[in-house]
Amino acid sequence: MSTLFALPPPEVSTADDDLQALHPRLTSDDATVRRLALIELAELEDEAHAPWLAWALRDPDPAIRADVAARLAYWEQPIVLNALVDALHDAEAAVREAAAYSLAEIKQTESGTLLLPALDGAQGFVLASLLHAIKELRLPGSLHAALRATDAPDTAVRLAAVGVLGWLKDASALPVLTHLAAHDADPEVRRAAVGALGLGQGHDAQVQPALLGALQDPVWRVREEAAATLGKLKLPEAVTPLIQSLQDAYWQVRQLASRALGRLKDAQAVDALISHALQHDIANLRKEASVALGEIGHASALPALAIAAQDADPEVRKTARLAITLIQQRAAA
Repeated sequence: MSTLFALPPPEVSTADDDLQALHPRLTSDDATVRRLALIELAELEDEAHAPWLAWALRDPDPAIRADVAARLAYWEQPIVLNALVDALHDAEAAVREAAAYSLAEIKQTESGTLLLPALDGAQGFVLASLLHAIKELRLPGSLHAALRATDAPDTAVRLAAVGVLGWLKDASALPVLTHLAAHDADPEVRRAAVGALGLGQGHDAQVQPALLGALQDPVWRVREEAAATLGKLKLPEAVTPLIQSLQDAYWQVRQLASRALGRLKDAQAVDALISHALQHDIANLRKEASVALGEIGHASALPALAIAAQDADPEVRKTARLAITLIQQRAAA
C-alpha cells in the first residue's frame, strides 16, 4: 500500500469483488496507476464505493484530486458532499473549481440541506460555490445566509447570493434586491438583482421605481435586463420609459424594450417601434419589432409591416407576414 497518503484508505469488503480487484492499484505509489483505477471505480457507479472516492480527494497528486472531484458530480452521499466541501479549500485551483462544479449538480433537497451548515463562516470562493450549489433547490434555510452574503466584499459572493434570492422568490428579499439593483458597484450584480426583481408583484412600491431607474443605468446590460423584467411584469407605467428605450444607443436594449412593449400591447408604442426598431440596420431588432407590432395588433402598423414583409432577411419577412395576419384577423373579428 502507498505510504503517500495522510489518511489510511477505507476498509475493503470481502464481498466486493470489484473493489478487491482494484485495491492494489488504488493504493499504488504510481499516480498514473491510481488515476486509472479510480476512473474504473467511478465508472462502476456503485454507492458502496463512495468512501473510496471521497478518500481519493486527499490524494497527494493534485491532478488526481481534480479528476476525482469532477467525476463526483451527481454523487450525493453525505460522505461525498462533505469531501467536496473540503475540496473547496484545496491549495490547487483546478481541484477547487472541479469540486464547485460537482456541488453545483446537486438535485436533491436533502443533499442541499447537508450543505447549509457549511455556509456559516464561509467566505470568498467557498461561499460563492456553496450558494451556487444550493441556488436551484429553493431551501428556506438559505434565505438568511443569502441575505447576509449580499454585503460581502467579494463580487462573486454577492452575485451568487442574488441568484439564491431570485430562485427563492421570497418577498422579504425585495428591499435588498432593489438596493443592489440601484447601488451595487458591480454591473453584473446590478443586472442580476434587476432580473431577480421579477419575483415581485410588479406594482410593489419598491419594485417599479427600481426597474424604471435601471432603464437609465450607465451599463447597457443592466438596461437590457430592466427592459426584459418590465416586459415580464407587464407594468402599464413602463410604456413611456420603454418607448424612450427604443432610442437606446445599444440595439440589444432596443430589442428587449420592443419585446416588452409587445407584451404590454399599448398602441402608443406603434410609431416608435416602426421608427426606432423596425427600420433599424440590425435584423434581430427588426424581427423583434415585427413580433411586437403583431402582438399590439393596431392597424396603423400595416403599411410598415408590408414593407418589412419584403425585407432582405428571411426571419424578418416571416415575422412581418405573421404580424400582418394577426392584425388582419383581429380586425376581422
